[in-house]
Parts: sequence; C-alpha cells; structure tokens
Amino acid sequence: MSEDQKLPEETPEDSVDLDQVEETSPDLESTEEEGQPEADEAEKDSVDRELEIFQDLQRLQADFVNYRNRVERDRGAERQSAISEAIRAFLPALDDLTRAESHGDLQEGTPMAAVAQKLKAAGEKFGLTVFGAKGDAFDPEIHDALVQNPNPEVKAAEVADVIEPGYKIQDRLLRPAKVAVFLPAE
Repeated sequence: MSEDQKLPEETPEDSVDLDQVEETSPDLESTEEEGQPEADEAEKDSVDRELEIFQDLQRLQADFVNYRNRVERDRGAERQSAISEAIRAFLPALDDLTRAESHGDLQEGTPMAAVAQKLKAAGEKFGLTVFGAKGDAFDPEIHDALVQNPNPEVKAAEVADVIEPGYKIQDRLLRPAKVAVFLPAE
C-alpha cells in the first residue's frame, strides 16, 4: 500500500472495546424489553379509551333516536288531544242542531241546515264519529245508562232509546252516549 492510501490510525478515543460493547448491549436490550410492555400497555389503554368513547357515542346516538321518536309520538298525542278538546267544546252545538233536525226545524236549503252540515263535515274531517243507536247492545264503557227498564223480550241489555248520542275521535271517547236501557226480565 502506498502512504496515500494508508489507513488512518486509530486513536484510543475512536477505538471501541469489544468487552464494553458486549456489556452495554444487554443493557440496551433490557431497556428495550422493559419499555416494550409499557408501550404495549399505553397502546392498550389508548385502544380501551377509544372503545369506551365509541360506546359512549353509540349510547348517545341511541338516546337521541329514542328521544326523537318519543317527541314525534308525543307531538301526535298532543295534536290529537288538542283536536279532541276543540271538538268537545262544539258538542253542545252539535246536539242542538241534531235535536232541531229531528224536530223538523232545519229545512233543507235553509242557512241553518247549511251550517249544521258544515259543522258535521268538519267533525268528520278530524275523525269524529257518532255512536249510540236504538237496539245496540249496552256497553257500560261507552254508554251512560240514565234509565233502566226490565223487558221480557230481551235476552241481554240493549239500548231502548238514545237521549244524547256519544262521540268518538278514532278510538278516543269524547263523550259516552246517554241512553235508556232494556234489561232482561228475571
């Protein structure tokens, strides 16, 4: 080799003792091995925390969906209740018009007959139905018996006469029918 290509000489500061390398290597490895469980545990804690946050988010989303459904259901019930109360206020007027019609006071083509027809049509628009007719089976849930008469011709209690008709909106009872009832004779 020529002198120009001569390798630089090692100085004691640049040299590495192989014994030292072997001694320090296990220390580095042990540090890495000890740090590994801590890193795994930190990663596991992070994943657990993310899972907990995700589950909380799912619960909040389910709560919101339930809340929205409950509000929609309650809104419908409140609307139905408001309609029922408004129509209940008009029931005495409907009763008067029905009585006037049955007595022949409302002639076809008169202004009052037109008003009566419009009020009945408005009630039907909201699902108002009239019930309680002569000959119906007596049901204490929807009939209010004002008079009870024994009758040997009937086998079960039935409506003898309707004093005031009953009204329902869909399945909601606004007012029971006031009736006279025939009871089976004993």
